[in-house]
Amino acid sequence: MNYRHIYHAGNFADCMKHALLLALIKALKRKPAGFVVLDTHAGCGRYDLTSEEAEKTGEWRAGIGQLLNSPAAAPLADYLDAVRPNVQDRHRYPGSPAFARAELRPQDQLIACELHPEDVRPLRRLFHADPQAAIHHRDGYEALRALLPPKDLKRGLVLIDPPFEKPDDFARCADAIALIRTRFRAGIIAVWYPIKHRTPVRAFYTALQDAGIRDMLACEFLLRPPVDPSRLNGCGLLVVNAPFGFEDEARNILEALATGLRSPEAEDIQINIERLAEE
Repeated sequence: MNYRHIYHAGNFADCMKHALLLALIKALKRKPAGFVVLDTHAGCGRYDLTSEEAEKTGEWRAGIGQLLNSPAAAPLADYLDAVRPNVQDRHRYPGSPAFARAELRPQDQLIACELHPEDVRPLRRLFHADPQAAIHHRDGYEALRALLPPKDLKRGLVLIDPPFEKPDDFARCADAIALIRTRFRAGIIAVWYPIKHRTPVRAFYTALQDAGIRDMLACEFLLRPPVDPSRLNGCGLLVVNAPFGFEDEARNILEALATGLRSPEAEDIQINIERLAEE
């Protein structure tokens, strides 16, 4: 319970995660039927980039701050349009539930879970009296059994974005994916994960393949080679049951991010998109 995302909001990993998240949600909107977005580790929902915590690390400056000052790239247009008024006008960076809620149509629903008591309070204030947003103060992994399958909606996206402050988070993610596939097979699953070095990530992939999970797409963004386990060298978004055309869209987004985030401190950015198992 020590992790607070305010220290890292708007960094390169958030840019990558949220640009791909928006692409997934917009793919769901291609059909008129309603859908649900279930965010298992929702955080505060919105982050003050002028706060003491955000300024202490300043990570957002090499992330969204740099992107907004770079030439516009078409694959990032939706993401930057969503972020720009929040960051430039109000110095706020939206979290995953805020991105999702802004995309919902009247027939869609957001369910957001957050366990940290200091984060769930602002999350509830953000969505106070919103009939399309349900906020749960509970462990997101444990909530999956209670909240899936959705009662009234047959389509949707489950976003799993834990802090990875516990040694078993990769294992819990693998178990969660297996559970979701049995309870909400039509749903898209997106799992964000850190890349410090390759061993835990490859073990994660292997565990999923051994569990019989198919149709997995790993999207990775690396600031530097993953050889130092003490640093966040990159991150990934594993997507299960990705919508049609998402692989090409994700590649275009990551390539645009690599161009926009390249700097003297991050000269050798690498992207990788890999299909781990087909149906």
